[in-house]
Amino acid sequence: MVSPEQKSPAPVASPAFTSADPTQWWRMWWRSLSPTRQDRLAALAPLVSVALFMAAIIAAFWYLRAEEVDRGEQALKRDVEYAQQRMRLRLLERQEQVMRIARDLSYGDIGTVEFGNRAEVLVTQYPELQVLTWVDRDGRIITSYAAPTVPREQLRMPAERLGNDSAGESFQQVKDSYQSVYHQPVVVPGHNPPLLQFHAPVMGTSSFGGTVMAEYSVDSLMRYATPSELLARYAITMTDAQGVLIAGTPLKRPHTAEHWYQIAKPEASEYQIPISPVGNSLHIKGQAYSTSLSMVGNGMFWLVASLSMMTAWLLLGTWRHTRKRLRAQEALVAETNFRRAMENSLLTGMRALDMQGRITYVNAAFCQMTGWSESELVGQTPPYSYWAESDYDYLHSKLNDELSGKTLQGGFQVRVRRKNGSMFDARLYISPLIDARGQQTGWMSSMTDITESKRIRDQLAASHDRFTIVLEALDASVSVAPLGSAELLFANKLYRQWFGSQTTGHLQLVQQAGLPAERSETVDDEDGLMGFPTDPITSASSNNAEIYVAELGKWLEVRSRYLSWVDGRLAQMVIATDITQRRLAEEQAARQAEQAQSASRLITMGEMASSVAHELNQPLTAISNYSSGMLTRLANGTLTEDQMKFALEKTAHQAQRAGQIIQRIRSFVKRSEPNRTMAQVESIVDEALELANIEMRRRNVRLSHFVAARIPPVLADTILIEQVLINLIKNAGESVDQAQRTTAQRLVELRVVPKEVEGQLGVEFSVQDSGKGLAPEVQERLFEAFFSTKNEGMGIGLNLCRSIVESHDGRMAAENLYNGSEVVGCRFSFWIPLATPQEKGDNLSTVINPNTRNPA
Repeated sequence: MVSPEQKSPAPVASPAFTSADPTQWWRMWWRSLSPTRQDRLAALAPLVSVALFMAAIIAAFWYLRAEEVDRGEQALKRDVEYAQQRMRLRLLERQEQVMRIARDLSYGDIGTVEFGNRAEVLVTQYPELQVLTWVDRDGRIITSYAAPTVPREQLRMPAERLGNDSAGESFQQVKDSYQSVYHQPVVVPGHNPPLLQFHAPVMGTSSFGGTVMAEYSVDSLMRYATPSELLARYAITMTDAQGVLIAGTPLKRPHTAEHWYQIAKPEASEYQIPISPVGNSLHIKGQAYSTSLSMVGNGMFWLVASLSMMTAWLLLGTWRHTRKRLRAQEALVAETNFRRAMENSLLTGMRALDMQGRITYVNAAFCQMTGWSESELVGQTPPYSYWAESDYDYLHSKLNDELSGKTLQGGFQVRVRRKNGSMFDARLYISPLIDARGQQTGWMSSMTDITESKRIRDQLAASHDRFTIVLEALDASVSVAPLGSAELLFANKLYRQWFGSQTTGHLQLVQQAGLPAERSETVDDEDGLMGFPTDPITSASSNNAEIYVAELGKWLEVRSRYLSWVDGRLAQMVIATDITQRRLAEEQAARQAEQAQSASRLITMGEMASSVAHELNQPLTAISNYSSGMLTRLANGTLTEDQMKFALEKTAHQAQRAGQIIQRIRSFVKRSEPNRTMAQVESIVDEALELANIEMRRRNVRLSHFVAARIPPVLADTILIEQVLINLIKNAGESVDQAQRTTAQRLVELRVVPKEVEGQLGVEFSVQDSGKGLAPEVQERLFEAFFSTKNEGMGIGLNLCRSIVESHDGRMAAENLYNGSEVVGCRFSFWIPLATPQEKGDNLSTVINPNTRNPA
């Protein structure tokens, strides 16, 4: 026992901490610690000192090694950059020689023979230059010279055409940009050695004349351009843009030690840099040969490490032995605290009863639910204070069942009264309370507040009722059935009226609409996480279909959705809406639109009647004059056989011309069903200009046109597109005529060029005139039906034009042309998309016209 005299020095500990003597401060601090903490610190201090000593040795060793590696990396970087400069100069020399040949070809100074001779000299003199090829403007090979080491598969024959490979792409790039291009083809492992391609353009006097293609051996370029001392010092390799090895042999990277006394070898230092002027498609990489540390240095390191680890192990064993005395006490305290914290954190109320029904234990959650404290509840006997008075009989019977062992596994629902008199719903679960010796000492009850969950369940039931009422009142048929089963999970009132209560109607709708009706049972077609079939859902989840059901005599729009049913099965919901009236209205509108298009063409030809009559009058007058002349000479006896032959040929030509004009007018105004076919843009323009030129000549307006080269065919109704072009050109001529421009300013231009709109390729037709333009109030109502600025116009021309263009998935627009603030004309344009590969068909080839049509 400690005496008061021994305890008296304790109050002076505080002044000791403020003393300036560090030794005295340290002693007082050590004495203030508990014995347990003193033991821990005494055991940890040697471990810390050994760990610090080991860390210092490791840091010093790796610092020296890092300096050595850094010097090696700097030398590697410098040498690789030097090798890159050597390669760059060598490539620039070959580039200059190839461009000199291309320049001589463009001037016509050399021919095929001279090209072969100069190519032979270059290929023989420079080992890295393997192939020189002369390619014409269309991508065909004129002549080629290759080194004997080039494989047969890489030889290029005369008259061979560059395909869609890398050489063809590089050729097209040079043709478009008129610039020299380097290209490194994609390397395929196991195939022929890679060749670096260089394309130099051959420029004619006024256009592109082809290219001179030089192909270098990447392996020879590395061996002959890299200094030998660098090849002996480093592992030099070359890679393409994707990092694929195309020349050289890289070093393997070891990750383990070769011997037990050596540290693992460090990875070889490497440096990579792109080769200009090739760019990022070709890289040179150097790897330094790594060397391991000396055996003496490794041995000393492992000796120090072993001694330090042994000392740490001995100290750790002593420390663990000391801690064993405290583990039992700490475990007991932790277990007690854990159980107390677990009981206090439970949200479920716990109550224990003895065999007579007396409350022996309640947790904090039970007290919080009922509002009574633990002291008030423990010791109570039935009826308990939290029982509802109106439920005494029911609760007494449940308690008797509980005490007699008649417990329900799922529990039962009761009403509980709080201390403040309010009530809440709870579910009570009963289980026997078994002590450590295996004997039952009472009953344990768990109580959960279900007021909120009951309220949510009631709301869900009401929501389900409302949802069912809405579905029953829909004017669309709704049915749900599992995939691959004949069971009908749900059907609303309209479905039952149409198809009854069986799945026959559901499957009929799915089959006619082309939707998947069965679930694939293979593992590859099923998502392992969700259980949904992948391919069928992806292809049909967003498709709508319109079908005709003969049994009902109705057109139905069918939509399908996939959902997970309440039992977890994958089900398909089909919604069918009656669209019979809409389909009838669409058919009637289509017939009216067709009649309006035919009427518009007749109106257009009626307005051009005088011009057509004037055009026909010329060949008819010529026929009459030739006939009268022959009759006169025949009467005079001066008509020779040659003169008769000449006059008859002229008469036949004029008659054929008049017939062509009449036939063209008949085909334009003839009413026919819409027929979309693959058509060339040039032929559509030529047919439209043949009729439009008649009107333009009558109005003394010069009509010019421009059609871009290489426009692919379009999927269109040629008669309708011609109708749009003739209407726009006729309106443009009338605008120029009304503006009373001078002869030099009476111009109408038609331009047809390719254009991309929102990522989709198409063709733009534009008609530009030199009239007075459109007033702002006219622009707002330009495409309205029955709106016209002409005194005798019907106002359906532009409206029909826009309808025709939109039926081809195109767009139409109009804008004024300005010279400063003055309106100098108007431009009408419309755009239609190109035909997709599916629309073109397998047997349809694209027709490309290489010549650009100049303005007429």
